[in-house]
Amino acid sequence: MLKIKEYVKAESLEQAYELNQKRTNRIIGGMLWMRMSDAQIQKAIDLSGLGLDQIEETEDAFVLGCMVTLRQMELHEGLNAMCSGLIRKSVEDIVGVQFRNLATVGGSLVGRFGFSDVLTGLLVLDTYVELYKGGTIPLAEYAKMKRDNDILVHVIIKKTAGRYAYLAHRNTKTDFPVLAVAASIVDGKVKAAVGARPQRAQLYLADAPTQEAAEALAATVVTGSNMRASAEYRSHLAKVLLKRVFAEIREKEEQ
Repeated sequence: MLKIKEYVKAESLEQAYELNQKRTNRIIGGMLWMRMSDAQIQKAIDLSGLGLDQIEETEDAFVLGCMVTLRQMELHEGLNAMCSGLIRKSVEDIVGVQFRNLATVGGSLVGRFGFSDVLTGLLVLDTYVELYKGGTIPLAEYAKMKRDNDILVHVIIKKTAGRYAYLAHRNTKTDFPVLAVAASIVDGKVKAAVGARPQRAQLYLADAPTQEAAEALAATVVTGSNMRASAEYRSHLAKVLLKRVFAEIREKEEQ
């Protein structure tokens, strides 16, 4: 059972950062996965009063505060128009609407969860994270880092013209994905991300969105077994889903 001794609604990012340096304190985000843990939290730090729950559009990017919910991302017309609906497709099957109204983009990325549809989808976009002390870095770099006590403040998605696709296989509709795959082609460069391996999502590059390239890439994807599927089954799914997302972005490119 999750136990919280004290609740603090942060008045500034500096206050939140200072509080977060103590190992027994924790930034709570939407607190949907955290509440299922057995953590003992001295101070739960709430960022909801800092205005970080908005999606702002600039000339060259969409800037998402860390408290933006998955539902906001799902419904944002401009954001989804830019990426062929990839963001909507990557979040629309996560549990249910009530859940997505609470789960935050910051919490989804900070956790670097192996099952994260959000991380998988955002990896193939031109995505950066702004850390309070660590500055702005590419999401692909952030995804490889170990968790620390910095604060993820914003997620920055550059407006990049391209073709995008997302697919995930689930045993049941609202369950965690057995495997998730995203792909993009921008200026002839092909990227693919494979998540729920069941390890955290990883970014790959390909020469072209062909069926042969998909097979070759799938052969390099390291998978594992858990209660949802075996490593062998995930490896088979990787080949199938990569072929499908490559076919989709190739079709969009030809159109």
